[in-house]
Amino acid sequence: MWRRARWLAPVTVMIGSAITLIPFVAVVPILPPFGLMMLIGWRLLRPDIFPPWSPLLLGLFDDLLSGQPMGSAMFFWTACFLAVDVIDSRLVWRDLWHNWVIGAGAVAVTLIGGRIVASPIGAHVDTAVLFQIIVSVAMLPFLFRICAHLGGRGRRT
Repeated sequence: MWRRARWLAPVTVMIGSAITLIPFVAVVPILPPFGLMMLIGWRLLRPDIFPPWSPLLLGLFDDLLSGQPMGSAMFFWTACFLAVDVIDSRLVWRDLWHNWVIGAGAVAVTLIGGRIVASPIGAHVDTAVLFQIIVSVAMLPFLFRICAHLGGRGRRT
């Protein structure tokens, strides 16, 4: 099971980043950053899967697909990944609520940082970013469950 999770984790993060390629028509862009959410989910549930340099490459893949300014996902994903490492080293134990708060903070910081980098300050996109954060935070437990199931921790024996 460990070997399967070793190659499946980066593939699921890349598939999560590729979801932005699906034609989805909406009045307000509220599609969550699935690639980042899968990366954070894997990091919180299986910290041994990804080496510390992996968010750089996965962020590059996301930058190439999403159209964000080059290097923004690389920087923000790596910063969130390292912040989760620091938080993980400080906490003695975690449960779903801790993971949810950590993931929500990582997603919110990344989306707000991406907004600052990608659009002018005078642009009126703050409401759309707020809705995107709300939808992303609401979907985190579902994605944690997917990561746990794929990683072999979601099955009962």
